[in-house]
Amino acid sequence: MNQPTTHQMGERKDDHVNLALNQQGELPVSDFDAIRFVHHSFAPITMSDIQLTTNWANNTHRLPFYINGMTGGSTYTKDFNRKLAEVARETGLAMASGSVSIAMKDASTADSFTIIREVNPQGFVMANLGAHHTLDNARKAVDLLQANALQIHLNVPQEVVMPEGDRDFRTWSDNIAQIVEQLHVPVIVKEVGFGMSRQTIQHLMDLGVQTIDVSGRGGTNFIRIENSRRDQLDFSLLNGWGQSTVESLLEASPFTKKTTILASGGIRHYLDIVKCLALGASAVGLSGKFLSTVHHEGVAATIDLVNQWQESIQHLMLMLGCPNIETLRNTDLILTGSLRDWANDRQIDLADLANRHSYKR
Repeated sequence: MNQPTTHQMGERKDDHVNLALNQQGELPVSDFDAIRFVHHSFAPITMSDIQLTTNWANNTHRLPFYINGMTGGSTYTKDFNRKLAEVARETGLAMASGSVSIAMKDASTADSFTIIREVNPQGFVMANLGAHHTLDNARKAVDLLQANALQIHLNVPQEVVMPEGDRDFRTWSDNIAQIVEQLHVPVIVKEVGFGMSRQTIQHLMDLGVQTIDVSGRGGTNFIRIENSRRDQLDFSLLNGWGQSTVESLLEASPFTKKTTILASGGIRHYLDIVKCLALGASAVGLSGKFLSTVHHEGVAATIDLVNQWQESIQHLMLMLGCPNIETLRNTDLILTGSLRDWANDRQIDLADLANRHSYKR
């Protein structure tokens, strides 16, 4: 298989952003809509009791959501990273870059990633690489961005559909284990929108991974993106491949007390964020939503959106009687429709999920 040139890789990065932006205008009905909170008529707290701080990747974060990785690798995507870094700087959100792989091959693209730290010198920044990369490249990526953590992304379906994608995944587990053991910053392993099974999560824990982003189906669809770039073979039948974010969080339910679970994929608004937190996520990542907002409405509007979500989450937690993120895991949740079928087939205890609440008197 011919390897793509760096120019072709840069064009692919631009395609990814434009196609992801197009998808934001057509997000389908979500599994998040199949989750209901049981309403209880007493909420024995006051607004001043509510704290939104959360801990993950060896750091305390002011807000329970963050800017997930998507962009970098070209002049066009550099501008997106600059704008997103401004949002992160002004709001205190953690931020991840897109895959730094291209900068490993072409140093001229490095500034599309280093702009993140340049704009936000004090922020929490994550570098991003695929699981085929070695410990040496992981160190280079972290050093390039002066990153606080590394994201390693898992994307077998994307690679398979991508015309120039990888076809050999045998080194992934060994690479992850070595990077987790020897890299000097925390490592987060994430999917790219195809979700995770409990078997995947257990395997990652066995490799030493302590922070896992289940990143489910429902947001940016990389099978659709890569299929649109093909001249031969049509993989559109696979557009619905994988687990949704909610299904993935249900799969993660046995592990939330043993490891740190993050959630991303198809997050539309503050209510989706709170539902993720109630299902055991320590924080929630968004990429497409923020990408679209900075592109269509600008940096100031995106900052306003973050502030509005912060206040909305606080108000919803007040309604639920939850003074902090941890207590959201005691809320009662009802699942409906196909989501209920998934939980039943995967032997997830729905009765326990619906009867977790206890008043603190």
